[in-house]
Amino acid sequence: MEQPYVYAYPPGTAPSAPPPPQAGGIAGGIVDQRFCAPYPVDLAIVRKMMKLTDGNFVITDVNGNLMFKVKEPVFGLHDKRILLDGSGSPVLTLREKMVSLHDRWQVFRGGSTEQRDLLYTVKRSSMLQFKTKLDVFLSHNKEEKRCDFRVKGSWLERSCVVYAGESDAIVAQMHKKHTVQSMFLGKDNFSVTVYPNVDYAFIASLVVILDDVNREDRAAAGSS
Repeated sequence: MEQPYVYAYPPGTAPSAPPPPQAGGIAGGIVDQRFCAPYPVDLAIVRKMMKLTDGNFVITDVNGNLMFKVKEPVFGLHDKRILLDGSGSPVLTLREKMVSLHDRWQVFRGGSTEQRDLLYTVKRSSMLQFKTKLDVFLSHNKEEKRCDFRVKGSWLERSCVVYAGESDAIVAQMHKKHTVQSMFLGKDNFSVTVYPNVDYAFIASLVVILDDVNREDRAAAGSS
């Protein structure tokens, strides 16, 4: 029988961070304005490490209400994952370009992979990394000389932070949470605090890409 999900924080106990200076509105409405709130939003992430089925990567609010889940890759020339909302409707399609030099992911609106529906691109800031560093470029940033957002930190320690551009303004940050029960059930639990007026579907997609980067790095380390 399926075990119930174990949430990163019990209902009502997740930490809520104060809004950082100059962060309000920076990342608002990137995916859709309905995913923005005027207060901090704490996302609880549960990844079942031993399963390769739809729904093994689940994102809820702190009360356990399903917000997003991930439809796992369809392998081919591109590695594709789809972020679904709580009703199962596609919110974003994340496609990795397998032949790119810097491990590039393109994120499209809904279930599309058409260029007209491209919202943003995510890529490693460099190939050799001791800590996670990703740059995010919105679709209108064609030249990609300066990133619109950046992700820095240690995925292993679940301590990644999302910044606006090259500034120190934080728009989201990750917290690690392990319990004896979660380890026993083969689940990896952590949470992400999304700051006020920041699109939490956008942040959720970055978490999915971070997970993908981590899995690829572990696979490469295992084969070396």
